[in-house]
Amino acid sequence: MKGQEGEQHRLLTGVDLLMAYEKDDHETQYCFPAINSSCIKGKRSIHEYSFMYLFFSLLSAWTMFLNLMVIISISHFKKLHTPTNLLILSLAVADLLVGLIVMPIEAIKLIETCWYFGDTFCRLFSIIFGLCFSASLSNLVLIAVDRYVAVCHPLLYPQKITTARTLIIVQICWFCSFVYIFAIVISMSNRKFACYGNCNLLITFAWKITDLFMSFLFPCTVIITLYLRIFYVAQRQVKVINSLVKAGKCVTEGSVRRKSESKAALTLGIIVTVYLFCWIPYFILTLIENTEMASTTAYILLWISYINSGLNPLIYALFYPWFQMSVKHILTLRIFKTT
Repeated sequence: MKGQEGEQHRLLTGVDLLMAYEKDDHETQYCFPAINSSCIKGKRSIHEYSFMYLFFSLLSAWTMFLNLMVIISISHFKKLHTPTNLLILSLAVADLLVGLIVMPIEAIKLIETCWYFGDTFCRLFSIIFGLCFSASLSNLVLIAVDRYVAVCHPLLYPQKITTARTLIIVQICWFCSFVYIFAIVISMSNRKFACYGNCNLLITFAWKITDLFMSFLFPCTVIITLYLRIFYVAQRQVKVINSLVKAGKCVTEGSVRRKSESKAALTLGIIVTVYLFCWIPYFILTLIENTEMASTTAYILLWISYINSGLNPLIYALFYPWFQMSVKHILTLRIFKTT
């Protein structure tokens, strides 16, 4: 009799624990339970947490590794110190910052559904994010100008586009990008009635119109216009060179160089096209719709734009033999033996 009572007591205790667990599971969780104005924390299973942290960690590490290969290659090998490669190096630095800082912070924000880093770092993170985006776009405009001069005005290219000038222009672009983004973030305010544990800043209407022109319409128009002209001129040059080869005439060194410049323009044109396809959808979404950053569509488009930072080195690997050889030297440690 006592055994039956004990078994019944253990059974009731187990049921009570199960009910208590279900009650806790259905209770509302807050980012900061001790603060009355805390945001509500989203719920995820342990498997979702594990998978998402693993996926975003690998994505971040992959992005950093690939762009680090580009940075080391161009920085170490003096033969690669050309104006075009300096622009590629600058773009790789921006992409490295995305993998090193932006991706991990955004991943934590997405997985935890809370902002644990405070208001000050929220603004600082907005500056870093905006700087990476603005610097990347500025570098793409410079790359388009560089290819335009190289293909359409090859005789002026050695005089107008030098390594020293390119380095100065890149530094100016980074500085101007920082000043521009800093001014925008300083003018931002927290959303009205925002809860504590949220990092969504509201941009003023005047800055929104300014940013629409400065970060979207103007650079995209310049890039597309220049590349349309580049591809038109490059196609004509390639046809002329091919006709000379078929006719059995001697092809000069200048003609070979022009064909090489056209191929480089095509490769960099692919990089620009991929960048625009990755970023334009998210940028349009933020303009036409007052979308909360927590929405699924906005997050998908945002992470597609982040993934672009890991795609550029893959394009270099496919089209640039110098990058393939450099990576081999780095991974096999032969880079330390190279003079």
